[in-house]
Formats: sequence, structure tokens, C-alpha cells
Amino acid sequence: MRLARLPARAAPALLALALGSGLLLCAVPSVEAQRAAAGPPDWPCVQRLIPELAWGTLWTGPSLDDLEQRWWEDEEVGRVVRFAMARDTPPEQALARVRDFVASLEDDEAQARLTLLFAGLFELTGRQRGRAIDAVRQASRAQVARLDTISAMVDELEALRADEGASPEEIERLSDALFWEQRTFQMRQQTLPAMCEQPYLLEETLSRMVRLIMERMPQR
Repeated sequence: MRLARLPARAAPALLALALGSGLLLCAVPSVEAQRAAAGPPDWPCVQRLIPELAWGTLWTGPSLDDLEQRWWEDEEVGRVVRFAMARDTPPEQALARVRDFVASLEDDEAQARLTLLFAGLFELTGRQRGRAIDAVRQASRAQVARLDTISAMVDELEALRADEGASPEEIERLSDALFWEQRTFQMRQQTLPAMCEQPYLLEETLSRMVRLIMERMPQR
């Protein structure tokens, strides 16, 4: 089956692609709706792309714009933030560390230090989300490029098979190369859903920590 070369803007439909015997592109009815919701052409995820979080959508405490101290200047806050946001810290341990810190605060210091805590968690979450989003978009562009390579290989193989003077060894070599290129595409494609989840898992963990903080925040 012949594969038409795909433009770069086809990237949002990558999750709807399937490779079976030969190269088969399967469209689904929701692809266009997903594309409209998802945003840029190199974003292949069903989830809508939110490039950056706004702290005001998560936080109802004092404005971060009015902070007179950086979160890492409070050494204990800095330690809690770095532990909670470390890549090797499980989410439940991160939540437990935040919970313990929140519970340890005296009333007269709670508002200021909880605001610093949120500022740190928000900043580092934003950095990690940004890296995760960039990784997804790079993977998406690589998959589109790989599809174009596969398309060219399919065309070349068809031409060889139509050529009565073509070497059987050359046909076999190209067939093998096409098989491995398709397999690589499939394997990389299978990783995309998990990559797409990463920004939203980070956001969910941040939201859970913010709820712990707000429960302790003095009423104004």
C-alpha cells in the first residue's frame, strides 16, 4: 500500500496512526476535533496544550508579585521545595514532606512562609513542565520526519519491484531496512501517550500540594 508523504502539520494525528502489514494510516473521526483543541501542529497529544501555568489559577493567597524574599532564601523552604520536586521523589513522599512542613509552622509565620513554599513549588513545576512539553514536541517532529523517510522507502521499494532488472538482494535489503524503520516508528509511537501525560501529572501533583498549603493558610 502506497503512503502519501505527510506535511508537518499532520503531527497532531500521529496518535491515530497504525502500522500493520505494510504501512497503513488509520484516521479517526475525532482527529480534527483533537487538533483544534490541542493547538500547534507539532503537538500530538489528545490533551490540550497549556504551555505555561498561571499562578493565579492555582493560588488564592498573597500575590507572588509582592514577595520581598526569594523562596530559596528561606533555607528550610528551599529544602522542602527541592525534595518535593526532585525527579526521584515519589509524589506521595513529596506530599508527605509538604504536609509535615505545613504542620510545623507557627501561626505568625505561616502566611509568609507558605507563600514562599508555593512560589518555589510553582517555579520548579513550571520548569519541569516546560522540559516535558519540549520533549513531546521534539518527539512528534521526529516521528513526522520518520514517516517521510518511510514514505520514500516505500516508493523506492515499489520502483525496485516493478523493475525486472532489479537485484533480488537489493529488494531484500531495502525490505529489511523498511521493516526496521517501521518498527522503530511503532516503538516510538507507543511512548508518546506516556510522554503526553507528564505535564499533566506534574500539574496534578502541584495542585494537591497547593490544597495542603491553602488548608493551613490563615484566613484574611
